Amino acid sequence: MAAWPYSRAPNQASPSCFNAMQTGFPLALAAGMLAAVGVAAQTAADAERANILKIHARITSNQTAGKASKAGPYKVTIPSTTVAYDMVAIPAGEFEMGSPATDPRRKKDEEPRHKVRLDAFWMQAHEVTWDEYRLFMFATQGGEIAHKDDLVDAVSRPTRPYVEMSFGMGINGFPAISMTQHAANKYAEWLSARTGEFYRLPTEAEWEYACRAGTTTDPSPLGDYAWYAANSSEKYQKVGAKKPNAWGLYDILGNVMEWTLDQYAPYAAGAQVNPWVKATKPYPHAVRGGSWNDPPEMVRCAARVASDATWKQQDPQLPKSIWYLTDAQWLGFRLVRPAKVPTPEEMYSYWNSGLEHDEQ
Repeated sequence: MAAWPYSRAPNQASPSCFNAMQTGFPLALAAGMLAAVGVAAQTAADAERANILKIHARITSNQTAGKASKAGPYKVTIPSTTVAYDMVAIPAGEFEMGSPATDPRRKKDEEPRHKVRLDAFWMQAHEVTWDEYRLFMFATQGGEIAHKDDLVDAVSRPTRPYVEMSFGMGINGFPAISMTQHAANKYAEWLSARTGEFYRLPTEAEWEYACRAGTTTDPSPLGDYAWYAANSSEKYQKVGAKKPNAWGLYDILGNVMEWTLDQYAPYAAGAQVNPWVKATKPYPHAVRGGSWNDPPEMVRCAARVASDATWKQQDPQLPKSIWYLTDAQWLGFRLVRPAKVPTPEEMYSYWNSGLEHDEQ
C-alpha cells in the first residue's frame, strides 16, 4: 500500500469575528476585520475568474487543434504521470426521471416522475480513484514540481488531512472517499487545467440518465453489478470488479455514493431540458447511487440522498474543513465532460457551487 502523508494534529484556527464581538471585542475593530475578509474574498474570486479565463482558452485551443475531438469511449492519461482513466460516451436523449407509482420501493422525493431531455456528454467509466485524487491532494505526487504549470498552481487545493483518509480500506485502485462537494468541484477544475478538457460533476438528471442507460429498470441481479451491504464485507472495493451497465459505466450503483452538482430539492413537475438545481446554501446537495454500506432499496437509479453537516461531525478542526467529510466513508464521485464547452462564467459557476460554511 502506498504511504499516506498526513498531519495528526489539526490546525487551530483563531476565533471568528462573530465570536470576538460576542466576547466584548471592540465593534469597530470587528467590523473592520469583517470588511477586510470581504475584500480578501472578492480578490480571491477575481483571481479565480482570471485563471478560469486562461483555462477556458486552453480548452478551446485544444478543441480548435482537434486534440479533444472524440466520438466514442477513450482513455486519458493525466499529463506528467502514468495515471489514466476511461471516458464513456453518453448519447443525447430523453428519459423519465424519478420512480413510477407502481414501484413499491418508491420514496416521496422520487416523485413526481417527469420527462427530461439532455444533451450528449462523456462520463468517467469508474469512480475517481485514490490514484487520481491523490495527485490533486499532493502536488509532489503529480509531477507538478518538475513540470510547473501556472494554471494548475492557481487552483485551490485541499489542506493536508489530519487522518489517513482511506481509513484502512485500500488506496491503489480503490475509490477516493470522504471529500466535500467543494473538494470534488475543485478536483474537476484542477483536472480541466491539467488535461485541457472541461470536467465537472454531473447534474442529478445526467447521473440518473447515465445510470438507467436507456432502460426503465435497475440492473439485475444487483449483486452482479454493485457492491452493497450484503456483499461488500463492510468496506469499499476496487473499482471495475463488477459488471458495467449497458453504457459501460462501472459501479454506477453501489461501492461509493456519488456527488452530483445539484442542490437537493423536491422535483419540479413538467418536462425539463438540461435541468440543474443551482445551490443557494451549503446543505443539502444531492448524492446518488447507494454504497457498500447500504441495503438494496437504496442502491437504485432513482434513490436520492441529501448531504448533511453531520457527515463531518468528528472533524476536530475549528472551523470544520471545507475539504473533508470524515464521517462519510461511503461517499465519492465521478466526473462528466459535456460535448459543448461552457463559457468561462459557466465554468466558474460549476466549479464554485456549494462551498460549505458550517456556521450556516
